[in-house]
Amino acid sequence: MTTWTWTRTWAVTRVLRDRNAGLYLGGVVVSGFGSSAMWLVSGIWVKDLTGSDGLAALCVFALWAPTLIGPALGTLADRTRRRPLLVWTNLGLAALLLPLFMVDSPGTLWILFAVLLVYGAAGVVHDSAESALVATAVDKQLLGDFNGLRMTANEGMKLLAPLAGAGLYAAYGGARVALLDAVTFALAAGLYTLLRVNEPKPLTAPSPGGWRAQTAEGARYLWGHATLRPLVLAGGTTMLFSGVNGALIYAVVEGLGHSPAYVGVLYVAQGVGSVAVGLAAGPLLRRLGERRFAGYGIALTAVAVTARALPYDAVVIASAAAVGVGLPCALIAALTAVQRETPDALLGRTTATANTLLFAPTAVGLALGAGLVELVDHRVLLAVLGLVRLVTVVPLLRTQPSRASASVTSDRSSSDANPA
Repeated sequence: MTTWTWTRTWAVTRVLRDRNAGLYLGGVVVSGFGSSAMWLVSGIWVKDLTGSDGLAALCVFALWAPTLIGPALGTLADRTRRRPLLVWTNLGLAALLLPLFMVDSPGTLWILFAVLLVYGAAGVVHDSAESALVATAVDKQLLGDFNGLRMTANEGMKLLAPLAGAGLYAAYGGARVALLDAVTFALAAGLYTLLRVNEPKPLTAPSPGGWRAQTAEGARYLWGHATLRPLVLAGGTTMLFSGVNGALIYAVVEGLGHSPAYVGVLYVAQGVGSVAVGLAAGPLLRRLGERRFAGYGIALTAVAVTARALPYDAVVIASAAAVGVGLPCALIAALTAVQRETPDALLGRTTATANTLLFAPTAVGLALGAGLVELVDHRVLLAVLGLVRLVTVVPLLRTQPSRASASVTSDRSSSDANPA
């Protein structure tokens, strides 16, 4: 066994030996399975009831729309203890899904869309509370390993759950998939109750300006931090381009001479790449640092996207796997840095702001790509996309600010955010 393999294996073992980390990952796997199944089936369900592609696509919009107000929703994670918030959010989501048993015609689809909208909002609160609590409950030296394994668990569920959800839907209908999702949330809530965490009491003193001012504190801290700002901006730009790239996927498949169903093969290849990089993320972060880890991942994605323009199956499949390896690097690096560099009192708001800046651009990229692919040959777009991505790597590979400099900036931002 090589030194690298031994280091990676030992890091994974250390995370799994950590009781809190193991329980967290168990909750991620359980609830992620149900969520991945439900996300797929909701669109199929609407399509079957209405025959409308637009309404089916609206399911994804309803789930993602609350991300746009993520900073405000994330403030809740700083105003209450996070472990109880996680438990009650999961139990609330389990109960929320039960009204979907009444959805059986186009006239009752408003129930599904209302549930999906609340589902997405609760997911923003859940992610903020989880990320903030992880920073308290898990050894800071293991945060990179934990976030990598979390990515592996999420991507692994995306490979398995859609098939199970589609099969369950075909046999018993959408309501049974909703029930499965509800059960997984209840199980996750049970796992979170077993966490052993000494949480500091949340700050309850009123802030001048109320909720809006508290929300702005997280954004101000993030923007003023010399380490976090370039990482989050690079991650958001990467996800913007990934949205454009995603909109071109059907044109790529058509160029290969395959039916649209071939897209599934590319998604599987990308998922396998993401699972692999998740296992290696912790050791790579320690060896390279957040900036180089993110920068090398973006560079790999840029090369892979450019290669996708070549009309060869093997090249396109390899490109999809390479995108799966490179794309998560910027996300893991940014979120791990946020957890390490942010004071506990601001962590929920700052995490939610980072998530909005990282993931909301995906929707913009999808819309932009959908328009461009109708006007410009997809091979030209892929080449330009790869080149522009390489340009965004440059700021990350410049000299990293010293810890002292980042600390001074951080302290100044915290002081500005909390004048008391």
